[in-house]
Amino acid sequence: MKVEIWSDVMCPFCYIGKRKFENALEKFPNRNEVEIEWKSFQLDPEARTQPGKSVNQYLAERKGWTVEYARHMNDRVTAMAGEVGLNYDFDRAIVANSFDAHRLSHLAKRHGVQDTIEERLFKAYFTEGKNTADHTTLISIAAEAGLNADEVRAMLSGNDFVDAVHSDVYEAHRIGARGVPFFVFDKRYAVSGAQPSDVFLRVLEKIDEESRSHGVDTTPERKPKAS
Repeated sequence: MKVEIWSDVMCPFCYIGKRKFENALEKFPNRNEVEIEWKSFQLDPEARTQPGKSVNQYLAERKGWTVEYARHMNDRVTAMAGEVGLNYDFDRAIVANSFDAHRLSHLAKRHGVQDTIEERLFKAYFTEGKNTADHTTLISIAAEAGLNADEVRAMLSGNDFVDAVHSDVYEAHRIGARGVPFFVFDKRYAVSGAQPSDVFLRVLEKIDEESRSHGVDTTPERKPKAS
């Protein structure tokens, strides 16, 4: 079974959704047969890296909110993250364009450590207050996952995986994903948002049962059903 997950590094619900999906996988007997692929999506492609601007200020300007309301919303999200064991610190988070982080994720996929890199990028952004657009930061994160620093540096200084990121974003719009996280199971069923773990588990079990009983239709052009 293959699960494709569209997400963005700066999306708080994507990290929460990742944890909830992982909790579902822990309860799924055939979890070792599940292949996970992370796909790129940018909530704000025009975002500029702004180390001196708080996330609350950024959201207030982008959404037309007051800073107080943005802080209130982030406090609620922080509480939601805490329920799945995540520690969000929006006061330290650095507003950053996520495009190069997505390129790093594609390189990590080539080397079989994509999930590790995604986890590390989320933690860097939401917990550690690191600039996830900064190349030195990305190289350090990659090295922690076992990637070659020189290879990562060369990738970031060039145009590698630029087309791959754009292709993922295009595919998301083609299949109807307007927000993230967006989970697609075997190109047949989709789950949108950071749903409860039980929702993910039911879809995993349904796909598994169908695959073992009737075989799998893997036609790539088939639009997934939303759950």
